[in-house]
Amino acid sequence: MNDEIVYLNGELTPLSEARIPVLDRGFIFGDGVYEVVPIYGAKPFRLQQHLARLARSLATIGIPNPHAEPEWMALIDRVVRANGLSDQMVYIQVTRGVARRTHAFPKEVTPTVLIMTNPMSLPSADMREKGVACVTAEDKRWLHCQVKSTSLLGNVLAAQNAAEHGVTETIQFRDGALTEASASNVWVVRKGRVSAPPKDNLILEGIRYGWMEELCAALDISLEARRISQDEVMAADEVLLTSASKEILAVVTIDGKTIGSGEPGPVFKKLYAAYQAAKVAP
Repeated sequence: MNDEIVYLNGELTPLSEARIPVLDRGFIFGDGVYEVVPIYGAKPFRLQQHLARLARSLATIGIPNPHAEPEWMALIDRVVRANGLSDQMVYIQVTRGVARRTHAFPKEVTPTVLIMTNPMSLPSADMREKGVACVTAEDKRWLHCQVKSTSLLGNVLAAQNAAEHGVTETIQFRDGALTEASASNVWVVRKGRVSAPPKDNLILEGIRYGWMEELCAALDISLEARRISQDEVMAADEVLLTSASKEILAVVTIDGKTIGSGEPGPVFKKLYAAYQAAKVAP
C-alpha cells in the first residue's frame, strides 16, 4: 500500500511521517473543525460550498481562518495532484493549535492545518439497487450540531450502534422529531414530496442539503424543511440518506420495519440519476 501524501502546517509529507505535538488542542480537547470534499475526475465537487461551511464552523468556535478561499483551493489541488487519484475524498482539519492544557482559548496560538486524502469509496451497486437498513436512537449529542466539529463522540457512538445491529446508519430523533443520522442527512418522501429537518443547530447542514434543494428544483420535486415526527418517518413512502461518501441512498427498512414498498422508490431514482449526471458535467 502506497504511503499517501498529506499537507501538514505548510509541508507535504508522507502520512506515515506526519506528526503533531501531544498538546495540540485537537488531540487534547477535540478543539477543531473539519471538512470532507469529494473529488471526481481529479476535480473537487462543490468546493466553494465546502469552504464556506468550513469558514462558518471556524467562526462559530472562534478559530481564525488560516487561509483565504484561493489559498485553500491551491492547497487542496496540491494534495490531490500529489496523490494522483482520479476519485478521492479530501479531508481537511483545522484545530486551534498547540498550547499548554487549559480549557479557555490560549492567546497567540497558530492553528494546526491538516489536509489528507483517501481513495473514493462509494456504496456498492447492491446497496444502491436494493436499498439499505437503518435503526433509530435518541439524539444525545450537544446542541451545536451545525458546527462540523472534530468532537464526534456522539456520532461515533451512533455509528457503532448501527454497526452492532449490522445496518448502514442510525437515524436519530430529539424529543420525537427527526434530526439526522450518525454521518448523513435524512430525507422523507410522501406522495412525491420531499421533507427534511430545518437547517438549525440540531443538524449539520450537509453540503448535499443545498445540492438536494437544487436537484429537487430542477426536477420539479416539492421540497419542504420542517419538523418531522418519528411516526411520519416510519410511515414514509421513501426515506433517503445523503452525504459526501454515500451520495444518495434509499432506506428500505428501519428497526426491521419495511419502508414504503421495501425497494428504492421513484423519487430516489430521479435524484440519484440527476446527481450522477451532474458529477460528470463539464
